[in-house]
Amino acid sequence: MNTSTDHASPLISAHDLAACGEPPGPTPHTARELAALVGLLTGHRKPGIETVSVGHSRDAASRAAADAFATAWGALGGTVLTTVDWPETAASWLRPATRLTRGLPDAWVMAAALPGFAQLARRLSHSTDGDPARTYAFASLQDSRLPALAGPGTVHGLRGATADGGTWDVRHRWVTSYPPGQVAS
Repeated sequence: MNTSTDHASPLISAHDLAACGEPPGPTPHTARELAALVGLLTGHRKPGIETVSVGHSRDAASRAAADAFATAWGALGGTVLTTVDWPETAASWLRPATRLTRGLPDAWVMAAALPGFAQLARRLSHSTDGDPARTYAFASLQDSRLPALAGPGTVHGLRGATADGGTWDVRHRWVTSYPPGQVAS
């Protein structure tokens, strides 16, 4: 858990949210995207990635993507410890953050809209043992504004799948995309 003595709120200011512009909402996931996402967790499977916690925004596309992942993961013999949803705006992000990290999953999988996930990522970093390097996401979070909104280092190591079956990752302030067949590090 982050034991920083900085007690400032991890919430993104209204000014910073407005400065990022209105990001597009999540679109329905594709079969290639789901396969690439599952491949990220299994392709270079680190020993012990069996349990995951799934998080999603409350929009229909994010909910459907989370459900599809949970079904696919279960079919592979994996275990979903919990599924947690959240609204796009909240006074506190502590409850969903602590629910996602309860049970110490091997990885986290996210299907979400950018603003809500950025808020959640800040809370995960500030108050839990959440680890962006063990977090995987659908294409809805493949947005160059994410590292800035979430804050320095908050999403460093996050990986995800693109709609066409490629992958992407976050390294510091950069979101890099890779074509299908070339896996994000």
